[in-house]
Amino acid sequence: MHLIIEQNAQQVARWAADHIIRAIQAKATKTDAPFVLGLPTGSTPLETYAELVRRHKAGEISFANVITFNMDEYVGLPEEHPESYHSFMWNNFFSHVDIKRENVHILNGNAADLEAECAAYEAAIVAAGGIDLFMGGIGEDGHIAFNEPFSSLTSRTRCKVLTEDTIRVNARFFGGDVTQVPKRALTVGVGTICDAREVMILALGPKKARAVQMGVEGAYSHVWTITALQVHPKGLLVCDEDACGELKVSTYRYFKDIEKERL
Repeated sequence: MHLIIEQNAQQVARWAADHIIRAIQAKATKTDAPFVLGLPTGSTPLETYAELVRRHKAGEISFANVITFNMDEYVGLPEEHPESYHSFMWNNFFSHVDIKRENVHILNGNAADLEAECAAYEAAIVAAGGIDLFMGGIGEDGHIAFNEPFSSLTSRTRCKVLTEDTIRVNARFFGGDVTQVPKRALTVGVGTICDAREVMILALGPKKARAVQMGVEGAYSHVWTITALQVHPKGLLVCDEDACGELKVSTYRYFKDIEKERL
């Protein structure tokens, strides 16, 4: 795993967008096959999406040959609901770039058979050739996607019951009313994420500092599902300074020194 430390959220967004753009363009020089991109929702990736949209409108990148798979979706929330992840993605990203609608994949939280929906999602990823780069965020308790603490680190796409902590954090999107937050969600598994050829997790702000510290310095454990990134051959954790507040000074200096060499 490699830790990238940027000064603030804006610089994290620029770094992440640059990395995605370079990856798409690099694959395009080698093959006509689509670039397969895994994507998250939530507040963390918003500035990255805005930067990607800006760069697309500036003519720097096209998404016409990109296939996307989103991490998760609430169960029982209509797709047209303003807080569904379908709405989130189209409002904040897809509607502003040249991606083809048929290349967008988001789990159907209203499927008649949720287990079959999850199995079909896994099959669709395989049929697309696997995910080239999976971008994600991190929860305060270290979860990635909706893989809450004690989720299997080899888990696949499935239905999960959300913890009270996650429901409380997500209530800000539902007017602060925890009773309006769905109690279940469909989510890709930790194993699904780690099957991607590259994984890039973003972490912003002091509330994520404990999760970052455990993800970087803690033991590999299903208690903190972010630790799965430790064993990924191309795992990236991209953070702002505030999210690194609980790292040891020696750890912080090590990764800053490594980054200087990369530059």
